[in-house]
Amino acid sequence: MSEKMTSGEIAKKAGISQKAVRLYDEKGLLKPTEYSEGNYRLYDNEALLVLEKIIALKQIGFSLEEIRDNIAGNKNTDILSTLQDQIELMEAKRYELERAIIRIKAVIARSNGQPDWDDVAEILKCMQHEQNCDDGHFFALDHSKDELDWYVKIFRSLKVKEGERVLDLGCGYSKVWRNNWDDIPCDVKVDGYDLPGSWADDFSQFVKDNSDKLADNTEINVIFKDVESEDAWEQIRSKGKYSMIIAHYLTDELKNSEALVARAASVLDKDGVMSLNVLGTIPEAHVKFWIALFEELGLDSKPLKEELDGLYAEKEAGKELLAKYFNRIDEIVIPCNFTYDKAEDLCKDLSSCLPGHKSFYENNLGKISRCLEKKLEEGAVKIPHDGSFWRLGV
Repeated sequence: MSEKMTSGEIAKKAGISQKAVRLYDEKGLLKPTEYSEGNYRLYDNEALLVLEKIIALKQIGFSLEEIRDNIAGNKNTDILSTLQDQIELMEAKRYELERAIIRIKAVIARSNGQPDWDDVAEILKCMQHEQNCDDGHFFALDHSKDELDWYVKIFRSLKVKEGERVLDLGCGYSKVWRNNWDDIPCDVKVDGYDLPGSWADDFSQFVKDNSDKLADNTEINVIFKDVESEDAWEQIRSKGKYSMIIAHYLTDELKNSEALVARAASVLDKDGVMSLNVLGTIPEAHVKFWIALFEELGLDSKPLKEELDGLYAEKEAGKELLAKYFNRIDEIVIPCNFTYDKAEDLCKDLSSCLPGHKSFYENNLGKISRCLEKKLEEGAVKIPHDGSFWRLGV
């Protein structure tokens, strides 16, 4: 018969506290082998192996509930699959931590090292915005695998020419440059502005590591200044006019979008072009697709039509604002399609078209889901997610 250990003895052998052993018992992870005559918990060597397994899993990030539900109670668990799933979870947590650190640094930089509680509120607001953007980005990647890279499409639509002088406002991670590094023409000069402590830190390092691979006489400079500060614009104006200005995925994060538009117009060359999204660039084809599908399926399309009318009003307001500063206002639409083969993902796509009709969506979700499942019997559904950009000139 194997030697039995008390809770204190097994705790000492495993290098943990006796209190932890009692906790694992309470959580249903480590049950005593038997009890002594005095009703003390006793454990054998097999229990010690279970305890060591619990400790190991806890150290690599598993919660006690996860260990109990998915590991300790199932001797047939696929260990490789479990560990791979844990890696994905921990990578996601690491990414969230890195993003939080970057946002906190950015807010400290914007406040000149003297943040107040309004700045803390801004951190939370911006982190939520970035989380939504990131979720949307990875969702898009997952459903547009057969498409040309989105940032390659954007770059090609910009038609960057040899000798171009580019001002990139809120350059951030800069996939429009990274993903097209070998296709940037000769003699191009790019000034990218963004906050220190943002994803621009990473892009700055990327530029240093890869500048020797750029075409002849092409330079990309990352300048760490707040694009809403007068200090940044004094520097920008001192460099003269730019033939191209880019402000993509930026205005939603600004305190005053119109001020940035006005400043940008003042440094754009008379023959130059500014590329801007939002401020009235709307997902028209996306919503129209859902209206047509709803009518095909016999569902009520009125809420979608109301959403589209609201988007049209938003577009007109955006054009009115831009007309104060630009004489040429053109819209460029870049085609993109998402492909879905699950009703759950189709419903998620639909929900983004009904921000003002959440109760309608929730109250009719069951019926909508059943109709979409029937539609999917015909095959995967392809939905237009075209991107719209203003191309502006003075």
